[in-house]
Amino acid sequence: MNLKNKLASYLESTLLTPVALKKDIGKLCQDALVYKFAAVCIHPTYITLAASLLQGSTIHVVTVVGFPLGANDLSIKVQEALLAVKNGATEIDMVINIGALKNGDMELIRREVSAVAECGVPIKAIIETGYLTKEEIIQACSCIKEGGAHFVKTCTGFGPRGVLLEDILLIRAHLPSTMGIKAAAGIKSISFTRELIDAGATRIGTSAAETIIKQADNVEIR
Repeated sequence: MNLKNKLASYLESTLLTPVALKKDIGKLCQDALVYKFAAVCIHPTYITLAASLLQGSTIHVVTVVGFPLGANDLSIKVQEALLAVKNGATEIDMVINIGALKNGDMELIRREVSAVAECGVPIKAIIETGYLTKEEIIQACSCIKEGGAHFVKTCTGFGPRGVLLEDILLIRAHLPSTMGIKAAAGIKSISFTRELIDAGATRIGTSAAETIIKQADNVEIR
C-alpha cells in the first residue's frame, strides 16, 4: 500500500463549522471519493445529503451526538443517535458528559456509552482531553471500554485545545488493542498525523484532510 492510500485509510475529513453550506458538504464528499478517505464527519443536519452523495462507496458517514459540550440528558443523546442512524449515519461520535466524569460519576458515563452503543453502529466516545487530568483520562477510558464503545476520541475541536501526542500514548496504554482511538482537533500536517498513528491512533479527524494527503507527494515512505 502506498503512503497516500495508507494515510487515506486513517483520515476522517471533517466539516463541523456552524456555517457549513450544502455546497461545502458536496465538496467534502467529492474529495472523500477522490482520495478514498475512511469517512466524512458532518453535523446531523447534513447526514441525508452526505449519505446520498457517498452511496455505493465504502466511505463512512460520521455524525456527532451531544455535541460539542456533552451536557445533554442521556435520553436526548440516545434519540439523537437513533435518528442519525435512521437518516444514514454509519458511525457516531458522542461527547461524554464531561461534568459527570469530573464529578466522579463513572456510572453515568458507562450508562450513556452503553445506551448509545445500542444504536447499532460503531461509537466513538469523545472525552475532550483538554479539560481532563491524566487520571480522569484513564478513568474515562475504563468507563468507555466497559460501556461497549468502539473508539475513544480525544477532542471536539471546540474545547480548550487540540489533541496532543501524549493524549494518544496515554489512551493507548489504557485500552485493549481491539478498541480504536480517534485523534482529533488541530491536526494540520502529515508529520503530526504520522506521529499520532505511530503512537496508536487508528483514525484521524481533521478539517485539513485534503492538505495532509497532498503533502504525501513530498514525503519518503518509511
